[in-house]
Amino acid sequence: MRTQIAAANWKMNLTLQQGQDLLSDILSKSTSVREGHAVIFAVPAPYLQAAKEIVGDRENVYISAQNIYSKTSGAYTGELSVEMLKSVGVYHTLIGHSERREYFGESNQFLAEKVDVALANGVTPIFCLGESLEIRESGNQNAFVATQLEESLFHLSEDEITKVIIAYEPIWAIGTGKTASSEQAEEIQKFLRDHLAGKYGQETADKISILYGGSVKANNAKELFSQPDIDGGLVGGASLVADDFVAIIDALN
Repeated sequence: MRTQIAAANWKMNLTLQQGQDLLSDILSKSTSVREGHAVIFAVPAPYLQAAKEIVGDRENVYISAQNIYSKTSGAYTGELSVEMLKSVGVYHTLIGHSERREYFGESNQFLAEKVDVALANGVTPIFCLGESLEIRESGNQNAFVATQLEESLFHLSEDEITKVIIAYEPIWAIGTGKTASSEQAEEIQKFLRDHLAGKYGQETADKISILYGGSVKANNAKELFSQPDIDGGLVGGASLVADDFVAIIDALN
């Protein structure tokens, strides 16, 4: 059984006090996370240690970085290394979010280097991919996300690929209020799993959690998560509202 995951991406939002209050509120309302489920909070870098302290030793609840660099140390002012993450007890990171690709020019090849350094250091990558509205309207979304998979992940071994969480996020549905229908989301998530199966075999592909990210809300999470190839969500705006994110956690299969 694949792990079902509710992942929060706070992006560049909240002060430290607001973040601490939000996290404490969510954890007080969702006091335990069932076996086979995971809840992950991708918080701004200055808050990683404080968030980790609030989570403490709760089972199946994790703190994640929103980004890492492809080197473990060096003269890279402003960047965040896996060694820094591990030093504060954080073992997850987003890699390749569409905003990193769009605003900071991160290529598939560069993201492959980030994936490699994360896995080599025991940090779980939450690898993001997805298409723009233009690509979706042209009907080329499958080929586009296949290339993202191939160029960033298909160099990995069978064992390594099972340690990656994949998050499909249609760029046209991020923060726009538009959401892919559950059928649209399932169609491309199944395509991703089938493409993984073509490379690594069905048994391996069936071990990989593939999340949906694109205006996931409390009122649509249950329908989205009921699809056979959607293993939870990567949640933006709704993760900043305690009651909404708790409802999304509760919607996990």
